[in-house]
Amino acid sequence: MFENRVIFHVDVNAAYLSWEAVYRLRHLGAKEDLRSQAAGVAGDTAMRHGIILAKSIPAKKYGIRTGESILKAKRKCPSLILVQPHYQLYEKASKAFIEILKEFSPAVEQYSIDEAFMDMTGTQTLWHSPEAAAETVRKRMRDELGFTVNIGISSNKVLAKMASDFEKPDKVHTLFPGEIGTKLWPLPVSDLFFAGSKTVGKLESLGIYTIRELARTDPEILKSHLKKYGEILWAFANGIDTSPVEPEPEANKGYGNSLTLPFDVTDIRQARLALLGLSETLGARMRKDQVMAQVFTLSIKTWDFHCYSHQKKFSDPTDLTEEIYKRAVLLFRQIWKGEPIRHLGIRGSCLTRKDMPVQESLFQGEAYEKRRRAEMTVDRIRQRYGADAVKRAAFLDTPIDHMSGGISREKRTVLYKLPAERYER
Repeated sequence: MFENRVIFHVDVNAAYLSWEAVYRLRHLGAKEDLRSQAAGVAGDTAMRHGIILAKSIPAKKYGIRTGESILKAKRKCPSLILVQPHYQLYEKASKAFIEILKEFSPAVEQYSIDEAFMDMTGTQTLWHSPEAAAETVRKRMRDELGFTVNIGISSNKVLAKMASDFEKPDKVHTLFPGEIGTKLWPLPVSDLFFAGSKTVGKLESLGIYTIRELARTDPEILKSHLKKYGEILWAFANGIDTSPVEPEPEANKGYGNSLTLPFDVTDIRQARLALLGLSETLGARMRKDQVMAQVFTLSIKTWDFHCYSHQKKFSDPTDLTEEIYKRAVLLFRQIWKGEPIRHLGIRGSCLTRKDMPVQESLFQGEAYEKRRRAEMTVDRIRQRYGADAVKRAAFLDTPIDHMSGGISREKRTVLYKLPAERYER
């Protein structure tokens, strides 16, 4: 049954850079295409987000990689052109991208802002072949939206994903089960979907360097070294994947929020302020979705990139900013060892919906609901007049954002005035 499926994986080529390039050419009167230059999109170094988020093919020829620091990239290519990210633009471009895909299939699963799976099973009568359908999708993206995509075609999601990573840009590739031996197995194991750098290191220590060698390894051996993860990788190496294309996103199992601080925090007062800013954004998201969390996790990344965390289940769930903040501070005091902090994170899990009955503590009741109504009033004011319409006095004259993480200051500040119409269809 699964071998008869037709699954597409559609991946925008260098998405952020492509969307920047198209907007500049179509709306800002740019004469040069960023995609034809050694160029990249990078975060704000002042906010310590200074990494390469996307790069052009000419930049790739210098050895520049996504995720590396601006400093390292500039050493490789001193003339590298860097532009700031504009997330509102990317969200609009992504929406237009998905809208076109939905014209070809009712089953479209958005995998990320620039990737999606499509279940094209049963559409064979509309197209001469899956390749012909993919070519039509590819050309419409290029002609109507101005950017290019790679499309991988197979009978399952993993193989379609692997196929889309073959030669780029603006290509259509197939990777059906009968093609695994010639197209997939010769690749290094590091190219396999889900194989991270640490896992690759473990596999290579076992003498496994190619996907073929992984596919032919006894899964029990892999399981003994990598546990359940070893079985998953073995299945992927053999082209086995039965997961469906899911048009509706899975409900959140938790809500997280984190912040890379603009400077190393060494003072507990500064840390508490950062936690309050994270709690503001996290609480607003939870109230919007009408969920409360009972388990909270506090994570810390130190100045030397050492990470540790602490989790606690509380007696009652909450979605109130002040309660989230109090719990985060409690966890922070229990875990912090006094070293300079680079990054802080809060996560709420063990969720219950607001309309579900829960055992209330002695501290809940009418006063608790009054506080919730007050916080929801602030939410509505911010939604209508902007996030900065209401700000706690504690954040005056401080470099820490009063609504940290999530849609950060960097993401909220958009220099481009976007057209009201759909992304230039």
